[in-house]
Amino acid sequence: MMTDPAEHETRQPPMSRDEILTAVPDLTEGELDALIRAGVVQPVHSERGPLFRDIDVARLRLILEIEACYDLDGDGLALVMSLIDQLNGMRGDMRAMLRAVATEAPETRARLRRVIRETRVTIDWTE
Repeated sequence: MMTDPAEHETRQPPMSRDEILTAVPDLTEGELDALIRAGVVQPVHSERGPLFRDIDVARLRLILEIEACYDLDGDGLALVMSLIDQLNGMRGDMRAMLRAVATEAPETRARLRRVIRETRVTIDWTE
């Protein structure tokens, strides 16, 4: 079974605003503020001010890459990031289900495989 490299990354302590701007050098203060206002990046609020996690660094890098490839406004970018978040959530759910099924007896796994094959939805585009 393949593992997700992200599962083995070590978590870094949250970063301050200045640290995030250093970690993502192509990001300007104005862009960061706009992304926070749009809700695309959601720092943790603390007494020290906003703190950014590893996931925020990854999101900001992805956002800059998407912005470089596509001409999206704030709403478009928020929609794309929302879809990516949904896909990542479903991927995590699927990974958890696969782990749970892997703990079942072989006959249960075989039955589940059969039921899944029988119930998969196939779209008929000819209608």
